[in-house]
Amino acid sequence: MSELRAMQRLCGLMRKAVQDYEMLRPGDRVLVGVSGGKDSVALTMGLALLRDYIGFDYEIQAVTLDPQFGGEAADYTALEALFGAAGIPYEIRRTDIGPVVFDYRKEKNPCALCAKLRRGALHTAAQELGCNKVALGHHLDDAIETFYMNLWREGRIGCFSPVTYLSRRDLTLIRPMLLATEAEVTAAIREEGYPIVKSRCPADGATVREETKDFVRERCRTDHAFRQKTLHALQESGIDGWRPLHTGRGSFVIK
Repeated sequence: MSELRAMQRLCGLMRKAVQDYEMLRPGDRVLVGVSGGKDSVALTMGLALLRDYIGFDYEIQAVTLDPQFGGEAADYTALEALFGAAGIPYEIRRTDIGPVVFDYRKEKNPCALCAKLRRGALHTAAQELGCNKVALGHHLDDAIETFYMNLWREGRIGCFSPVTYLSRRDLTLIRPMLLATEAEVTAAIREEGYPIVKSRCPADGATVREETKDFVRERCRTDHAFRQKTLHALQESGIDGWRPLHTGRGSFVIK
């Protein structure tokens, strides 16, 4: 048997997450927020490929909200070409998020405000484009880091949810890659040669999350099952909707 390709494995893990947490239904129109980084690009292409194996159809609409850091528009032509070849509708929306956060407000801790503004703009785009769901590119490492950040910084046990319904917006947020590790996402991007657009955020690489990433990497070096143990704890506890609705349903391998 030939070795499973990285993108096949990623799509398989996405299918398992979609099935276990009932993330998608026939006829859904899904907005994918594409920052240009590896996670959002892998998510977009994975959702497009998954339609061939999931057993029902849904629509995908990719959108990039350019923060225009430094007051300059970023170049997303490589993504336009990639999504165009894959038949994925793609729209770029230029915003003033970068200048507002770093130039006008001069935030000392810019990540929270930036995330809030991007979140609002993404939800608005979904409504304007007639989408009922928004797919986010969080993977397993993101979930683990969020869990420990909440524990250490806020003294609470919690994480983002696999599926979240926003009643005020009538939108459902889904995270189809939450069973895949960051390494598995990276492997898929490299194997397929998908282009990425590097973030020009002035705070990139200097956040509390980066410190938590270092902790997780160190723990995984000494305990190779660290990620899976944390995932098991999240699922068994059922906090924030992490208990699977359909455990063991289907295979995680796409051939």
